[in-house]
Amino acid sequence: MLRKITAITALILLSASVQSQTKGYVDTVEVTGTQIPLRIQETGRNISVISAEVIREMPAVSIDEILQFVPGVEVQSRGGFGVQANILMRGSTFTQVLILVDGMRINDPLTGHFNGYIPVAKDEIERIEVLRGPAAAMYGPDAMGGLINIVTKTFAGTTPEGIGGTADIGIGSNRHINGAASVSGRNDRFSWNVSGMINNADGERIPGQINADGDALEPFRTFFEMHTVGASLAYKIKDNLRVKFRTSYDYRDFNARYFYTNLASDKAVETVSQSFSVMHLEQVTAKRRSDLQVSYRYSTDDYTFSPDFPSTNSHVMQFTNVITNHLWEVDDRLMLKGGVQFTHRQIASNDRGNHDDRHTGVYAMALYRPAESLHITGSIRADYDENYGLEYLPQLNFSYAHSEGLTLRGAAGRSIRAADYTERFVSNNLSNLTPGRSLGNPDLLAEVSWSQEIGADIRLSPSLMVKATGFLRQGDRLIDYVLTPASVIGNVGDLDPEGEYFFARNIADVRANGAELELIYTKRINERRRMTFSGGYTFVNTYNRDGVVSVYIANHARHLATASAMVTEGRWSLNLSTLYKARDARAAEGINATLDPDYMLWNGNVGFRISENFSLSAQVMNIFDTAYQNILGAPMPGRWLIGSVHVRF
Repeated sequence: MLRKITAITALILLSASVQSQTKGYVDTVEVTGTQIPLRIQETGRNISVISAEVIREMPAVSIDEILQFVPGVEVQSRGGFGVQANILMRGSTFTQVLILVDGMRINDPLTGHFNGYIPVAKDEIERIEVLRGPAAAMYGPDAMGGLINIVTKTFAGTTPEGIGGTADIGIGSNRHINGAASVSGRNDRFSWNVSGMINNADGERIPGQINADGDALEPFRTFFEMHTVGASLAYKIKDNLRVKFRTSYDYRDFNARYFYTNLASDKAVETVSQSFSVMHLEQVTAKRRSDLQVSYRYSTDDYTFSPDFPSTNSHVMQFTNVITNHLWEVDDRLMLKGGVQFTHRQIASNDRGNHDDRHTGVYAMALYRPAESLHITGSIRADYDENYGLEYLPQLNFSYAHSEGLTLRGAAGRSIRAADYTERFVSNNLSNLTPGRSLGNPDLLAEVSWSQEIGADIRLSPSLMVKATGFLRQGDRLIDYVLTPASVIGNVGDLDPEGEYFFARNIADVRANGAELELIYTKRINERRRMTFSGGYTFVNTYNRDGVVSVYIANHARHLATASAMVTEGRWSLNLSTLYKARDARAAEGINATLDPDYMLWNGNVGFRISENFSLSAQVMNIFDTAYQNILGAPMPGRWLIGSVHVRF
């Protein structure tokens, strides 16, 4: 335990800021993910904003690799470079974090395992907003642990004037090819962007091992092929009326062996594709803002468990989301906002069946400033779903600037999450189900939780900021897979009457408590030299009083420390990012796999700017070649080298 504490302390004291690597701690960014645009310290919440500048400099290829170094965000990847990742916050499950692109949800109706498939090329991103804690009163179901909002340049209105672009090409270990290109333009009324990226590799060769039964497992490669393309435009119809549109397509083909099972016969491969389109019509006047937002997501998933026998599950998912909002600034002290949301989700699946559900939400928010130093935000939402019925979701936040260097904040709210189609129907349409399989429950109720947090932001000097937050969550009816006798399950699926299955159930009375600590420091020595340092540590304790053994509810890190460091010296730049994670150890003897109780990961990037428009970089992922897994059975990449050329025109 002493070694863990020492490692965590070292990270906090010798780490660097993901949020503020190039600009320090700045509180002038309006956070759109809070519905009413506010500066960070006016929200009453613990929020991080990662800028496009930071994203460009980080030693990361995919969005989930960027997020894994944000304090308080745990990313459980099944493979490197964006192959697949579960995103957790504050001890949530991977299904309890809401992912938005330009304010519109992309959470997949099939399974939360796909929520990390964000169909945005890195060069399109203006910023990433990370809001920790509940946000269901603003956005509806799923925002229990927090939300992540990806804001693109066109929707943020930050496309540079004229026509220009960027191009990057990199090659790396295991025949890795990583490339990206973006072209954009803007004039007085019209802006546009076209972007794309490729990310392919043969993958590492995983040698065959001998399992507990003495059987030899065959070797395999962790290959992946991923492509993302997108286009967006914004047009100012007149001075107070704007329309924005964005569409994208994302394709992923990858090794999925042991992603979902620990069976020696697992030789899985998977192909996932999605298209995602958003339209935003907005009218803005001096005191009012009205908008209509429409998004449509179409995705497919083909999962083959093994080529040795027929085993392919095929799914087609559709999700339509329509939101209309009206914001009214009554006076300098009071701002009101209200909205209506309608969603329709559908699935056609050979093992889950064909299903669809409709959902409607109505919400109202008020921001009240009784004094310049005090901000109070209240929200109430009525949410109706054909699956879980009617739920009410209140939320209250406050922010108080006690002095120039001290801001106190707090929040409390209720949130819900609806079961996805996998939790409700997985394997229900298949025959002769062998014991030990996961099985869906059509009668699941919505998860419900109450959350509270209190924190402080302390500016110790112009260069140094400390943030501390404590949080609690009381969850009821949380959904997880519990080993259950067939006799208890009842008339669901074609079961062995003597067998036991991991049956999806509502587990009552799950509690979580924890604390978050961040330290942010930045120093510009002169025009050529700049250094930034900061770090974050999160502690989470989750338990249920009944002692039910489940799959996902407590499957998170108990200790999580993340950090980055950046030094710029003239034309040279160095970026070093690291994380430390401690969690419960697990083992799967059938495939000779172990989930170690802790690990530390280091990534680095060195860049050299040859000219204003041309630079080179060398990136090392997993510098010390640490052998580790985030998901039991799915090995993560060892040391991986990437050399890249960057061109701006």
